[in-house]
Amino acid sequence: MSYSLSLPMPSAVESIDRYMQTIRSFPVLSAEEEYDYATRLQRDNDLEAAKQLILSHLRLVASIARGYSGYGLPQADLIQEGNIGLMKAVRRFDPERGVRLVSFAVHWIKAEIHEFILRNWRLVKVATTKAQRKLFFNLRSMKTHSGSLHPDEVLEIARELKVKPEEVIEMESRMGGQDIALESHGEDDGEESWSPIAYLEDHRPEPSEMLAEQQIEVLQTVGLETALNSLDDRSRRIVEARWLKDDGSATLHELAAEYGVSAERIRQIEQKAMQKMKGIIGATM
Repeated sequence: MSYSLSLPMPSAVESIDRYMQTIRSFPVLSAEEEYDYATRLQRDNDLEAAKQLILSHLRLVASIARGYSGYGLPQADLIQEGNIGLMKAVRRFDPERGVRLVSFAVHWIKAEIHEFILRNWRLVKVATTKAQRKLFFNLRSMKTHSGSLHPDEVLEIARELKVKPEEVIEMESRMGGQDIALESHGEDDGEESWSPIAYLEDHRPEPSEMLAEQQIEVLQTVGLETALNSLDDRSRRIVEARWLKDDGSATLHELAAEYGVSAERIRQIEQKAMQKMKGIIGATM
């Protein structure tokens, strides 16, 4: 759900430095203030309370977005996508669960940024499954040197990320084909220079992040299972074959041949099932 709020957003006209200066002026909320605003939003749909929750966490979004600078996309765009994730988190945040918003929001912010990167990075055609996406976002940080991976390293990464060694090799080749250099702005801004590897996010989670992500994972798992169980056998089979297989999804034509109907009919069944699941999963969050 979107908010009709006037919020500061980075743009091509306004510099990132000026945007950062603006968001740093918003105070960090105490636990009591956060609980009060979240309760007002949940109970009364108080948009002013939502605005205060969002503004106080814009610095978190900017910090997370900076960790994805190595993918060659504009920082302003990464921040805006992360802000969308923050807004979704604020809408879903339950102050009664005993978790601070800063921990709860991390999952939603990262999810929006991940989707944005995958939509816009033209070389990423292989990242079509959950395991391959994990490989895409972890491969650079798992390499201990700048050269090509040794066979033993390939096997170790494949084992840890639960993908095929061939997929590790292919992803390294694709990413190596576009070694990402620093974007030159034609002037020395005095900031320390970094190699591309230094821009990548530190994937070691803080304890609060681990707790929040575990809670979200449990909620999503329960919601997904409930949603799947609500479908008839054919709809469930189609959704699982199309979206929940790590070894490659089935095509509409393959499922059409299996059920003796047209590919368009399979698409209609899939669309109706996904809409039903979306409503059920949303109700569990």
